[in-house]
Amino acid sequence: MILAVRDPREGTDAAAMGGEVEVRRLDLADLASVRLFAGGIEDPIDLLINNAGLMIPPLGRTADGFELQFGINHLGHFALTNLLLPQIVGRVVTVSSIARRSGAIKLHDPNWERRPYRAPRAYAQSKLANLLFTAELQRRLERAGSEVLSLAAHPGLAATSLLLGRHGRLVEAAESALIVLLGHSDVGGAQPTLMAATADLPGDTYVGPTGRFGARGEPGPVERAARAEDTQMARSLWSLSEELTGVRFPLSGPVRSGVAPRTA
Repeated sequence: MILAVRDPREGTDAAAMGGEVEVRRLDLADLASVRLFAGGIEDPIDLLINNAGLMIPPLGRTADGFELQFGINHLGHFALTNLLLPQIVGRVVTVSSIARRSGAIKLHDPNWERRPYRAPRAYAQSKLANLLFTAELQRRLERAGSEVLSLAAHPGLAATSLLLGRHGRLVEAAESALIVLLGHSDVGGAQPTLMAATADLPGDTYVGPTGRFGARGEPGPVERAARAEDTQMARSLWSLSEELTGVRFPLSGPVRSGVAPRTA
């Protein structure tokens, strides 16, 4: 298994927990890093999990000038997936969020260059983009005759460092208590992704906690927001993403299965 990380030191610490894990550097905020990483993968890939995420930071820009959340959460994964797609033989799982319900894609200004910046709205846009990407990728795979599957998952309200404070970002005590009360553990938050990665599910399935509000509970297929079902928006977002990243869908015909797969 390949563990793709921005900080190799932290990745090495995670890899030490066990298993045959290879740590490689990947910075989704830099398309040059994405290309370098993808170019170093030679073996077939059984499973790609697009799990990296940035949540509600101050306004910032990626190395290529994209708003950080849209650039990392969507465009970085878009480029990585398409660059690796000729070698993927199993499935792609992209991690979204319950925040996609309030998301809206602004095709005229996805990188917040013309509007006052609103970090929560930017995050919701990026998470809605994850679902639109998942659906459009599945449609393109089917048209290409590929057996590769595209699925999505969301963790619900998981009590991880992303929400409970890290690197100086702290939430209020009342908000922390609400997360603990309504949400579930980091282990519970990982279950939908694991289900999407391993269960016998059709392409374009969206997996999340099945409890109240989708915040916690046993994992299972869940519904999308109406905006995530917009096929025209999905196509338009795909075209915009190709334009911004310079990366395009690489398959044009039937795809044969590979051997000796690896995961990334």
